[in-house]
Amino acid sequence: MKVISKSTKAGYKPAQQSNWEGRASNPDMGNQYWYQEIELLDVSSLDTEELNDKKIDIALVGYVCDEGVRRNRGRIGAAQGPKAIRERLAKHPVHFTNTHIADVGDINCVEDDMEACQQSFSELIGTLLQQQIFPIAIGGGHDMSYGHFMGIWKAVKNTEKRKVGIVNFDAHFDLRPVDGRPNSGTPFNQIIKELREEGQEVDYFAIGIQQQSNTRELFDIARKKNVQYAINYDCESTSHELNALKDRLTSFIANNDAIYVTVDMDAFSSAYAPGVSAPSPLGFTPYFLFKMLDFLFASNKVISCDIAELNPSLDRDSVTATLVAKIVDYMVMNISRLDRS
Repeated sequence: MKVISKSTKAGYKPAQQSNWEGRASNPDMGNQYWYQEIELLDVSSLDTEELNDKKIDIALVGYVCDEGVRRNRGRIGAAQGPKAIRERLAKHPVHFTNTHIADVGDINCVEDDMEACQQSFSELIGTLLQQQIFPIAIGGGHDMSYGHFMGIWKAVKNTEKRKVGIVNFDAHFDLRPVDGRPNSGTPFNQIIKELREEGQEVDYFAIGIQQQSNTRELFDIARKKNVQYAINYDCESTSHELNALKDRLTSFIANNDAIYVTVDMDAFSSAYAPGVSAPSPLGFTPYFLFKMLDFLFASNKVISCDIAELNPSLDRDSVTATLVAKIVDYMVMNISRLDRS
């Protein structure tokens, strides 16, 4: 079976060498930078057996789509995020070991058909997970999460460990009801609704929610759907706030077989992440996220991650793109320590 189906190929672009360039280093020292370490693949030419033979641990995959943000009346530009992230990540030094990482290219939105893009993205994520490859997806709008989760569901729905919880670091709930067409503000409402129709409950925990960025209707929807959340004021790096949030997450993690982690860059303070569609000075710091990632990965239940909403056209000195690259690298270091038996 091919990794990429015929219907997906029109919106698929293989990994590009031009995104992975960096300074030369002493060859006697081995690979010193990401651009030297990562393998670039065209998975449209591979079948699943060939992919399995490559013994890949982690796959970096891009979701090149602005359509959900446009429909949500946001400022477009996130489709350029995957390229900007790769260019910053290429120059990042390598500090992980015994981990084989591949860039498997991008799923692109063609002719504003976000739904087809999500479907293709879902198929690729599901295939990667079925091959025991950990996906780290980079976007793109947060509508990516609908396709991402449905790919996870494809991989686990017929297994004994089929209960997947969602941890979303975000200033917004993204729980808007679908009115006409879905967008970047509807993915988690879609996920919860569609899984319930299949008889499966989905636990959703949103961290970094800003009252000023969500209507009362959205807080009501969160309550009706039993969504857990932490307000941005509770997302400090002090021991008291961290321990209180970890206590809440402990039961959440225990209630699920696997955890999907998604990070919307607008959850950060604009001091750290100006390059997003909806920046705010009230977000959290990178140190808070890194501490929470340590905690979540230590559960050994995190099976897939993504980072959404970087908008390079609004960035300043590539500050936000650099932060995303550091988050990806930090995730990889955590994954490299997982018990993958």
